[in-house]
Amino acid sequence: MSFAAPWMLLVALAGTLAVLSLLRRAQSATKHDVLTYSQLAFAKAVLAGSAWRERVVMVLLVGGTALAALALARPAFSVPVVAHDGAVVICIDTSGSMASTDVDPTRAVAALRAADAFIRAVPSGVKIGIVAFSSFAGVVQPLTTDHAMAQASLAQVPAPNGATAIGDALQDARQMLAIPGHRAVILVTDGENNRGSDPLQVAQELGASHIPVFTVGIGTNSGVIIPGTNQTAGIDEQALQSYAAASGGAYARADSAGALRQALENLGRMTGMTLQKRDVSLACALLGAFFIVAGALANQLWGKFS
Repeated sequence: MSFAAPWMLLVALAGTLAVLSLLRRAQSATKHDVLTYSQLAFAKAVLAGSAWRERVVMVLLVGGTALAALALARPAFSVPVVAHDGAVVICIDTSGSMASTDVDPTRAVAALRAADAFIRAVPSGVKIGIVAFSSFAGVVQPLTTDHAMAQASLAQVPAPNGATAIGDALQDARQMLAIPGHRAVILVTDGENNRGSDPLQVAQELGASHIPVFTVGIGTNSGVIIPGTNQTAGIDEQALQSYAAASGGAYARADSAGALRQALENLGRMTGMTLQKRDVSLACALLGAFFIVAGALANQLWGKFS
């Protein structure tokens, strides 16, 4: 919760305490009258039986005053809404290491299936683009609001082969996102960059443009040999964490096909949303007035403070 006029909270607090003090005095006066003009046994019975009614009236009047006074500070809540001006670019690693089978059936197949799940989870109206990268980066799908087209374009993602140019992929994504609105990059890779631009520098540039990079590390350090080579497939989590941190994004580890799919589904829902402030001053004022009226009617009926 935030307040457009936070200084009015002091006024609200002072008003609430004043009403509480007045009710306490009225309550004490009522009890004094009962004890003065009644027999002791009768007075005890009356006071014991009315305690819960006094609490109800007190809560209604004080709570209503607090809510009504709180409206003066113009409270607002941040609620998630669909970012209709949103745009997301998915960067998918297609280097040779993505042919590794430590993620079933392979890192590459798992990444494509997870990307499909991501697109399904993104709210309609959000633009989606796809970049594939190995030794070089290339745009597979320009930004589009046609999510079915984006899903179909995944079939055009090349098979695993070559080196890993993460920085070049981020550069392509940056150029695609040179538009106003809520923008983000999803980077799916094992993080072992060995070609092209410096990914950390590009991530910093993206962050300066308020474009977060959400990195998803796919793979394990199980020592699986990359098919067609004598090299082991690994994952550079430290690098992926640094790209995310430099741009204001976040890192998620996916060491199985299910975990990767879940990570991208969650990102799909999150990157398609933005926070919007909703003023609740009127709601507070009306609810406060309702409680005050209810408390006054209860007091009139039960005569607790009269």
